[in-house]
Amino acid sequence: MTITELPYRATCEQACNWLAHQTDAAWNLARLLENGLTPYVWLDYDVAMPELFGDANGGYAAPIFFKDDTQRLIDGSEDVLMTITKDVDNIVSRLPAPGIRKSLHELRFLKKDLQKLLKKMQQQANADAAPVAVALSATESQDGINKTQVLLAFSGLAKINLEQAVEGGLALFGDDGARIKSSTKKAKNKFLWNPVTLALGLNDLYRVPMSRLTKVFQSHDFLDSWEAEWQKTLHLLDH
Repeated sequence: MTITELPYRATCEQACNWLAHQTDAAWNLARLLENGLTPYVWLDYDVAMPELFGDANGGYAAPIFFKDDTQRLIDGSEDVLMTITKDVDNIVSRLPAPGIRKSLHELRFLKKDLQKLLKKMQQQANADAAPVAVALSATESQDGINKTQVLLAFSGLAKINLEQAVEGGLALFGDDGARIKSSTKKAKNKFLWNPVTLALGLNDLYRVPMSRLTKVFQSHDFLDSWEAEWQKTLHLLDH
């Protein structure tokens, strides 16, 4: 297998080498996770936890997505400790304490996830390189996120034509909704949206899981300044 090829489930080394070749930048496990990739480990069938496996009596690839588990890997752990995962039917399951330990070399990353990350990075690079007719002011960027950022972060999370909604400058989720009101009249392509309000609306009306929305705030640099407000909101909602 050459450096330009990827297996269906790539090892950490294969994933890092492929991305390094594609991006001309160094990659490691921490960077993969910080960019929102989900690692998997293979679980052989265990009679002590039959509810995890369903009809998969040979085992299945279990995702590692719980923040504490992934943060442990980002911090440089010498092994994998998985305390929460999803069963074979994609239902979140808490594992019996202390969890399941695996070696780092057993981590795998899906080919489709790596390709999706590369595509997103290329799109962001192209957007950054494109001339901007009118840039958002510093105050505006703190007030909300623009149409491109809304679509990049939240598109595909629910059965809603989000692109059509933001193209039309809709408030989304009620009269006030997620769109930021401005004291000056703006063209529709310059409207801003509050990502926290937008995320709450997607959860309330379309049942997008809070854990998935949290991952959105962790995966995009332009949402860094909003993550504290999102975490505060989760705390108030007892999530």
